[in-house]
Amino acid sequence: MYGILAAGYADWPVIHQISWLLGKVMNGIYNVMDGLFGIQNIGVCIIIFTIIVYTLMIPLTIKQQKWSKMSSVMNPEIQKIQKKYAGKKDQASMLKQQEEMQTVYEKYGTSPTGGCLPMLIQMPVLFALYPVIQNIPNYVQGVKDVYMPVVNQIMAADGFQKIMEKIGEAKPVLMSPKAYDYSQADTLVNALYKFQDSTWNTLVDKIPSLNDIVETTTQTVGHLNSFLGINIGEAPFTMLTAAIKDFSILGIILAAIIPIMAGLTQFISVKLQPQPQADPNNQMANSMKTMTYTMPLFSVFMGFTLPAGLGLYWAISAVVRCVQQLAINKYLSKKSTEEMIQENQKKAAKKREKKGTSAQSINRMATTSTRNVEEKKKTNISDKEREERLQKAAQYTKNAKSGSLASKANLVSRFNSGQSTSDKTEDDK
Repeated sequence: MYGILAAGYADWPVIHQISWLLGKVMNGIYNVMDGLFGIQNIGVCIIIFTIIVYTLMIPLTIKQQKWSKMSSVMNPEIQKIQKKYAGKKDQASMLKQQEEMQTVYEKYGTSPTGGCLPMLIQMPVLFALYPVIQNIPNYVQGVKDVYMPVVNQIMAADGFQKIMEKIGEAKPVLMSPKAYDYSQADTLVNALYKFQDSTWNTLVDKIPSLNDIVETTTQTVGHLNSFLGINIGEAPFTMLTAAIKDFSILGIILAAIIPIMAGLTQFISVKLQPQPQADPNNQMANSMKTMTYTMPLFSVFMGFTLPAGLGLYWAISAVVRCVQQLAINKYLSKKSTEEMIQENQKKAAKKREKKGTSAQSINRMATTSTRNVEEKKKTNISDKEREERLQKAAQYTKNAKSGSLASKANLVSRFNSGQSTSDKTEDDK
């Protein structure tokens, strides 16, 4: 699903640069598979590419899963504090709530953004994967070279630009002339990569001289895009429609297998992830639970309507995440919550020491009980000095002269404690 979201961000500076880097990886995989094993298959390259990228992200995934596990332990304490200050919007209460919640995070050696940071790092990478998978000829020179002979002949034909623009703005290409320059070879390659059998026939009808070169190109492209009998450059819905029309059971199965795999593997991947304790009254938590079931169904729907290559990528990425999640769950099951807290506290201590916080202060924060997190206001005097000052103040008040402010304060104090003014001591007279 990251691919759909990433469509509008493909040209953003950071994502564009990451796409360029991932494109180099994809190009390297294609060259190695072609040079060492003689395999020229985009489906195989997508599988290897997906495994490599998600394997490189394992450290971030582990960090995020650790935070999720800690979150399940912290949530009851955090929710208790939130209920304590529910409805209090004054600045003092809000500051106190923040202090108490921060104490909880310090106790467990983590931070409120601990689970967000790994995801923020992963998101640009996941977004950058989409344009690489969608426009492989842009990044893999070997695939681009397959299309160049037909592109050269197209550009030699009279009025080719208007012909290609009209074909390109319709399905299945959907590349508007307002956004793409059809006078450029790279644009034509991208458009041809999205062609299906019917689109090639339309091109030959418009430019008959291309008949021979189109036949040669489609044979090579068919070899590149064929994966287990599935054309990964074609939408499964198109294959399904053709299979139903021909009453082909095998065709129906092949057309449905990738979309169904994409939805099923995504569902399994989500269910394998540790689920933090959720508050039944938390609307966001309930929404996330609903998405656990709706997103896989959405994957199935999109898997039928988009090229099978994207569905294959979603399915393989979900399978890789499932395998990784099983390994991560086994790794984390060997660590007790106490061990993880100690590890977090040590890491947090090192960070604070670098910023100048003493180890003694760190230890005090780490061992603070969250049941009584209200701290005394810090002063520059010791407890002994404070006690001496209180005793002096009490003695001064006791010996206060009649009619003085201190004497009147005594009257108020006795009144508040239920004493009668007739019980005055001789010192008050």
